[in-house]
Amino acid sequence: MSETKRSTWASRSTFILAAVGSAVGLGNAWRFPGLAAKHGGGTFLLVYLVALFAMGIPLLMMEVSIARKFHKGAAECMRGINKKCEFIGWSATANAFVIVTYYAVVFAWVLLMVFGALKFAGMTGDSETASNVFANLTQTTWDVHGYTIPIPVFIALIVAWALLYYCIRDGASSVGKVVKYTVFLPVVLLLIMAVKGCTMPGATDGLLRFFCPQLEAFKDPSLWVDATGQVFYSLSIMMAIMFAYGSYLKEDADLAVDCSIIALSDAAISILSGIVMFSTMGGVGMLDNMSASGIATAFIIYPQAIVNLTGIGWVNAVFGVIFYLMLVTLAIDSAFSIVEGVSASVSDKFHLNPKKTTQGICAVAFVISILYVTRAGLAWLDIVDNWTNQINLIVIGVMETIAVGWLFDPKKVLKEVNRNTKKFKMPGWWFVTSVKFIAPILLAILFCWNLYDLIVLKGGKYGYEAWAEFLGGWLVSILVFISGFIIRLIINKKKKNGFVETEVEWKD
Repeated sequence: MSETKRSTWASRSTFILAAVGSAVGLGNAWRFPGLAAKHGGGTFLLVYLVALFAMGIPLLMMEVSIARKFHKGAAECMRGINKKCEFIGWSATANAFVIVTYYAVVFAWVLLMVFGALKFAGMTGDSETASNVFANLTQTTWDVHGYTIPIPVFIALIVAWALLYYCIRDGASSVGKVVKYTVFLPVVLLLIMAVKGCTMPGATDGLLRFFCPQLEAFKDPSLWVDATGQVFYSLSIMMAIMFAYGSYLKEDADLAVDCSIIALSDAAISILSGIVMFSTMGGVGMLDNMSASGIATAFIIYPQAIVNLTGIGWVNAVFGVIFYLMLVTLAIDSAFSIVEGVSASVSDKFHLNPKKTTQGICAVAFVISILYVTRAGLAWLDIVDNWTNQINLIVIGVMETIAVGWLFDPKKVLKEVNRNTKKFKMPGWWFVTSVKFIAPILLAILFCWNLYDLIVLKGGKYGYEAWAEFLGGWLVSILVFISGFIIRLIINKKKKNGFVETEVEWKD
């Protein structure tokens, strides 16, 4: 069966920008500063950087190099590593699909808040009213009851999905055209906000808290768990994305250097986001109000800060619009990269037209995402997000590193990483040690801690009704991890009708 010729990146810079755009998302802008505030500022920053070098950079190189070797999506890449490991790639793909169904809704909320921020002009100094703008726009019930759909939110969802599809309609080609703008724009907007924040009275207090480690914070075991998790989530690894992006690379790509640039750029933008958040919160006297919850930070707490930036309402509104535009540009790259990761896995496996596959995935995901724009949607999103990130993603990471580190030869992957490098070679002691030992052990500890937190510390309840947590949490996890076995049953049935699987084999 003939296959559609695979897209390739137009240039090295296009790949780097696309990968940076995928890695740099909403988690950089709101989760990173929130966790830093929770764990003593500079203390978290230090541990985060250690985890980035110990685990983040090697795992990013691992996924991209394997994908460049096979020129396939996540599922086929894992089958090429070991035929028994294909289900790991499908678990990553299925989990990514679940994530994009609600990530698109967060994107829609942010789009809505660009216009909602105009209301800040009449709320100077009124923190309470500002904190309710998001709740009023979405009409959220804050729980799993209430399934009417506010029309403005539904319209925003349609716009969000239309933008996402437009960006990835032609794979690497259309993504490359978009990222030239969507990667640099949030940096410009963050710099504008950083200048404003750093020039405010009290900003110094915020910056000192962000950059200066607090020794007592090192005693909290959740610091190490959260910092490791942030690196893991932030780089878009174990989500089928970097397999898809790596598969579009040409054979002459210098992966060791390019992946280092991507990871360090992601960290730099996280740090810039921290400067913005801490300086602004210090400037308005709200340093102790910061939250590790991204939703709370972006839609409740930050509006309170915005209306206290100056005594001039329209100036505050302008900064509000800038803030939410920045979130829009961060969200769109990450969202469409997730769809691209899912599309690559499905189209490669079933020999489908990539463009039609993307259309189908967007259509199905759009229908599912309607749940999250209901008045109960925020609660459902919170449940699904917790399980997909705190349970599924971590287990996938453990399985993937064991597959490459123990069921394959990581030295072969390292050779692929360093194949074209002239300036910087990834050392074997660093890469192999990380893939075989550091990453699986750290991720296993992270998984155990998350289970301990949920089952022991929280009594098995995340905060909602048991039936909702089962449907949105445990059932979703079960479906994610059996997806590969379901796909295998489908493939075996198709083989009886003449379907032929593509051979995927690592050839030195």
